Amino acid sequence: QVQLVESGGGLVQPGGSLRLSCAASGIIFSRYVMGWYRQAPGKERELVAIITSVSNTYADSVKDRFAISRDNAKNTMYLQMNSLKPEDTAVYYCYARPYITSFESWGQGTQVTVSS
Repeated sequence: QVQLVESGGGLVQPGGSLRLSCAASGIIFSRYVMGWYRQAPGKERELVAIITSVSNTYADSVKDRFAISRDNAKNTMYLQMNSLKPEDTAVYYCYARPYITSFESWGQGTQVTVSS
């Protein structure tokens, strides 16, 4: 059974930084597309970043500020978030999907609040 556990969220001032982590278990991590999505109050869930074995993809709103990475040896994915803005406030969700299927798995989410 796939388990995805996010950590690292919290309250940060505008311009600050946070690093989110997603620890995965129950999967062969290297065989999965991994990603981060977020959902702000009253809005739909949106893609933040996706990482595969060959490429990283970012939403335009976070490009040049956020960096996604993964450590296959530790079964962990990261999201380094810099120059945070109030509009980055949302619940951030970890996402996993095998390369060869469309079956998606989600974490429980971690709250990120950017406010002075």
